[in-house]
Amino acid sequence: MEGIQNSSGETWLMFKGKTILALIPARGGSKGIPKKNIVDLAGKPLIAWTIEEAKKSKYIDRLILSSDDEEIISVARTYGCEVPFKRPAEIATDKSPTIDAAIHAIKKMKEKYDYMILLQTTSPLRTASDIDAAIRKCILLEADSCVSVVEPRKSPFWTYTKNSQGRIVPLIKKSHFTRRQDLPKTYCLNGAIYVSKTNYIIKYRRFFGENTVPLIMDDISSIDIDSPSDLRNAEFIIKQKMGDK
Repeated sequence: MEGIQNSSGETWLMFKGKTILALIPARGGSKGIPKKNIVDLAGKPLIAWTIEEAKKSKYIDRLILSSDDEEIISVARTYGCEVPFKRPAEIATDKSPTIDAAIHAIKKMKEKYDYMILLQTTSPLRTASDIDAAIRKCILLEADSCVSVVEPRKSPFWTYTKNSQGRIVPLIKKSHFTRRQDLPKTYCLNGAIYVSKTNYIIKYRRFFGENTVPLIMDDISSIDIDSPSDLRNAEFIIKQKMGDK
């Protein structure tokens, strides 16, 4: 871990001489769970779990929020997250891709950063260790990006679709595996962590591509809050962990 001062007199932590900006995207207007980003989870707003872990990182130089919602902004500031700007309404709609918020944030910052790490509020059980592992892996392996993944509970090699005659056919052709142990390892994005070079994000308008490495996370750390049942499941796990201490 290294440290130098930027033009504002703040100390950059850095890793291998690279500066890292962390972005938490959290727009208002969620529908599945009203006020999802600040809904209570085990005694704290959902967003607080991500802010607190990001602030424990050994490598993140600056942590900021991108939001259009004043209530979310207020809660984020209460937990120590910087809010240097308000997200414009035109990139905070139901159909607005997160990449637009990331590009907007990169361009709005006075300081220029080598990497951005995107941390969605819906992954409250992702830890600072996960965050730092992704940063290290991306930089040490000289990748354009690193994304967090998890092994799916059901292999896609045993997944089927329907053909035009209404008959089931394998989703992946020529998969003749008869034992689970023989199946190739597969992974799916869990949405918890995206680390990318900022110039890659600007140039390609995406977080990952061919030169991307995975950070494999476990099922519990990969929990994604998308429904009330997800919220209840996460709360149960958190309270179990608290009881073990």
